[in-house]
Amino acid sequence: MLAAQRRELLLERLARDGKIIAKDLAAELGLSEDSIRRDLRDLAAAGLCQRVYGGALPASPAIADYATRQSVQISGKQRVAAAAAALVRPGSTAIIDGGTTALAVARTLPPDLRATVVTHSPTVAGALAEHHDVEVYLIGGRLFKHSMVSCGAAAVEAARSVNADLFLLGVTGVHPDTGLTTDDADEAAMKRTLARQAADTYVLASSEKIGAASRFSVLPLTEVAAVITDADPGNATVRALGIPVIHAP
Repeated sequence: MLAAQRRELLLERLARDGKIIAKDLAAELGLSEDSIRRDLRDLAAAGLCQRVYGGALPASPAIADYATRQSVQISGKQRVAAAAAALVRPGSTAIIDGGTTALAVARTLPPDLRATVVTHSPTVAGALAEHHDVEVYLIGGRLFKHSMVSCGAAAVEAARSVNADLFLLGVTGVHPDTGLTTDDADEAAMKRTLARQAADTYVLASSEKIGAASRFSVLPLTEVAAVITDADPGNATVRALGIPVIHAP
């Protein structure tokens, strides 16, 4: 089997099974495990999979640049945003993450809502400018342009002074094995800090993020209150998460 044929087969198996175990696939195909691992390295370098211990998982399409992500799964993100916005109660303090789904949440909040929103996203803060009864606190720091959020030591230090009722967390991957992941180490650290400052954390997970993985761990699934997703309730990966799931209609 030629290398190109092997890689095509690997992508087919990844799409079908949601993961590849290098040892098992090598035995099935009568190939060396090194050959499979080498192919997975090449696919990962091309952004077509995320390597993990023993094999690979689907790469998240949510690691594309911000402008590109604004056109990915628009209807799914809007459904997730509507379900998430309903969790922000009058009089509460909510931390809203950055990214395109978080921006959709901000735009979905009722215009007469009276609440406090803390965010490290200038785009989220800007979307709330016309919400006259929403007090907005913008956390500053180094701007991470991929998600249009502030990160780094200054942002982490500022976030530690916050106490919130809930945190609406954006990630690029949600998987039963790898938990919640994103593609930048500093952004992952900032998300962990924000989660520690809230009583409950809810994950914004439009369907393209379910079953995908990225390079850096944010949190294990056991540390969040629920995942909000528009993915089919019958989806095997959704059922395997093992935590509460809020299905966005």
